[in-house]
Amino acid sequence: MQSLKERYKDDPAKMQSEMMALYRAEKVNPASGCLPMLLQVPVFFSLYKVIFITIEMRQAPFFGWIRDLSVPDPTNVFNLFGLLPFDPSEYSHFLSLGAWPLIMGGTMYLQQMLSPTPADLTQARIFKLMPFIFMFMLANFSAGLVIYWSWNNLLSVAQQWLIQRRATLPKPNLART
Repeated sequence: MQSLKERYKDDPAKMQSEMMALYRAEKVNPASGCLPMLLQVPVFFSLYKVIFITIEMRQAPFFGWIRDLSVPDPTNVFNLFGLLPFDPSEYSHFLSLGAWPLIMGGTMYLQQMLSPTPADLTQARIFKLMPFIFMFMLANFSAGLVIYWSWNNLLSVAQQWLIQRRATLPKPNLART
């Protein structure tokens, strides 16, 4: 792929057609990496609707400072988690950033660091910004959804770390002596 990029750097249309030919020859589907994400979209949307609409979720006690899974995280980093006597979310909804969205952004960043770096520099830069964008974007979503996403990220990080660790271990000698 790198040699094709170097060879056809002045002709992007030719480079794209050669890349597609290479994908066909090697039986690689460039969209196969999107399949797990596409499978998660219906789960994410249905979970969002269930948490947002279900009456039983409202005012349902949870763990720690989360007293209602259907509302956004009540903490706020911009008033030092309640130490300062003002509510920054009164000025702008972008100033509403709780502890769980921060945790979600951190786990998403860890997940992104364990993933292979894309070959395209623009795509790599966008991927590096995605945890921060999602952290602010999901800050106003229900806390239950952000908690779900954080745990999903954490389990994905553990799974990716385990897979990478096992891939680097020496293979056991199964031959009998």
